[in-house]
Amino acid sequence: MDQHIRRGISTVDVSQFDRGDISFIIICGALVLFMVPGIAFLYSGLSRRKSALHLIWVVAAGNAVVIFQWYFWGYSLAFSSTATNGFIGNLHNFGMRRVLADPSPGSPLIPELLYSFYQMEFACVTVAILVGALAERGRVMPALVFCFLWMTLVYCPLACWAWAPHGWAFKWGVLDYAGGGPVEIGSGIGGLAYSWVLGRRTERELLNFRPHNVSLVGMGTFILWLGWLGFNGGSAFGANLRAVLAVWNSMIAAAFGGIVWCFLDYRVERKLSMVGFCSGTIAGLVAATPTSGYVPMWASVITGGLVGAVSNYSTKLKFMLRIDDALDLGAEHAMGGIIGLLLNGLFADKDLVALDGVTAVAGGWINHNYRQLYVQFAYVCATVAYTFVVTALLATALDALPGCRLRASPEDEALGMDDTQIGEFVSDYVEVRRDYRDWTPPSAPNMRRKESISEAGSATLPAAAGDRHGLPDAALLHPANGGEKLDGLEVISETSAEAA
Repeated sequence: MDQHIRRGISTVDVSQFDRGDISFIIICGALVLFMVPGIAFLYSGLSRRKSALHLIWVVAAGNAVVIFQWYFWGYSLAFSSTATNGFIGNLHNFGMRRVLADPSPGSPLIPELLYSFYQMEFACVTVAILVGALAERGRVMPALVFCFLWMTLVYCPLACWAWAPHGWAFKWGVLDYAGGGPVEIGSGIGGLAYSWVLGRRTERELLNFRPHNVSLVGMGTFILWLGWLGFNGGSAFGANLRAVLAVWNSMIAAAFGGIVWCFLDYRVERKLSMVGFCSGTIAGLVAATPTSGYVPMWASVITGGLVGAVSNYSTKLKFMLRIDDALDLGAEHAMGGIIGLLLNGLFADKDLVALDGVTAVAGGWINHNYRQLYVQFAYVCATVAYTFVVTALLATALDALPGCRLRASPEDEALGMDDTQIGEFVSDYVEVRRDYRDWTPPSAPNMRRKESISEAGSATLPAAAGDRHGLPDAALLHPANGGEKLDGLEVISETSAEAA
């Protein structure tokens, strides 16, 4: 049997593929994987310290869930070659069976085995962006179940629509180069829907919110920028001029997006914000995702400037909608993806698309293909509506199952997700758990009193990791507001705790 398998593999014809193209896409796939820790560090830096490791953990664990789902049936549901319904694939490639050296569904330049790996990394990045919706209030175990189901019911259909040869959007002529629909609208609108189901954080958590580590925000952004060159450059599926064009367009859109966002913030705050620059840079890269392999470089100047402005102002929409989109997934990823897809209808150039040597499209308005704009608009409407509705229904149904409640308790939110969900901290400024008897102290109001001081003299106050010196914010209240002195600090009384 083993000899038969070896003989079967030895007959596979790999001579049809250029080794340079294969090497290039392997490297690009690795760069896309590098975006996952970039997202994790970005999210961690943007959050409070008491919930900073929580987001790194859920991004890492979500990545593992996606790898399993993609191997199990995700690739088959998105790209199986025998499917015909235009909406979702079948199980022809279940468990990655029959995925080897046939030309890939996306391009004849690379084998299907490599294509499946590269597309898997796209899925990993999408879920990594999406789980930012958990910020400071989402439980991690139900979120992992959600990730597997969301990949199956939302991402795989979106990928099938846009990129599978039998997908309805692909056959209709939609231009979506590297994932304006599946990746950006999928993660941005999906994160918005998940945040809506989770509900808003308490007003105490919303007031005076500031990123705990802007250096991590900057580092995460530049890791993402590097990885995005593999994300967009590799979507030409070969070491060709179209890949170089995509890289150039990505650089231009990111630069202009960052500068425009930063100076719009300066107009109001009179400060040149690092977080603002990073936000605009990411918005520019998001808009370049669907456009970078289609449009001339001068169009990326317009793309970056436009998305920097629109995404900046779109951060106000969450207040109008009363959705606590803590990390602005809707404003940056959803709006960036929408803008990029619509601009394809205007600026897509058929001559530039042909630089890969295998792809032919009619182009956009600059090629007098006036139909393309309404095709792009209809595709945007379909992806936004499908993603929001299915994500919200899925999250609501999962939240109703016993043991799968998506949101942490108010007490856990006050302590911080790192303490209650992970048990570790990004920056452990306070010595905790050095004694094996130490553990998370109870958070009941009646434990916030003098009696909670142990005989050894160590306080068992429910201190949040992000609070000042490991002491709860309640300990800093003035006695006039119901606090009482404890070793030079005020501790909230039982009466005032219940009132709170």
